[in-house]
Amino acid sequence: MVKLQEKESTISNSEWEAMRIIWTLEPVSSTKIIEELQAKKDWSESTIKTLLRRLVKKNLLSTKKEGRHFVYTAKVNQTQVMTEAAQELLDRMCDMHKGEVLLQLLTDSPISKSDLAKMQQVISEKEKSAPDMVPCNCLPDKEHVC
Repeated sequence: MVKLQEKESTISNSEWEAMRIIWTLEPVSSTKIIEELQAKKDWSESTIKTLLRRLVKKNLLSTKKEGRHFVYTAKVNQTQVMTEAAQELLDRMCDMHKGEVLLQLLTDSPISKSDLAKMQQVISEKEKSAPDMVPCNCLPDKEHVC
């Protein structure tokens, strides 16, 4: 799988919709993608085909022709792309407040017991070297509390 960052591409909201279906069902035919997207969105077949062509052009999908249909497979890993998108957003935030944001996301998100156990392990490990307070990084070369 290829990282999204290496593609120098961003995924639009519409492209996320298509990619989620492809990641779930891959390999998946264009007919099935159209059917699934039309069940969720009021999009025409031609709009969806254009969307798929854009994803192929961005090198995020591979495609092969099988009979009268195209079959799509993701060239990027779902979890990796989600992590990169979340990290890109977190990189724009104040370091001091990232913990609060992560806590709220943890509170608001459905999470499995196995993922919670993994999180507990990571927290235990990070706790060993965590500072008492994370400094603000909003202003260059200044210590500031925001």
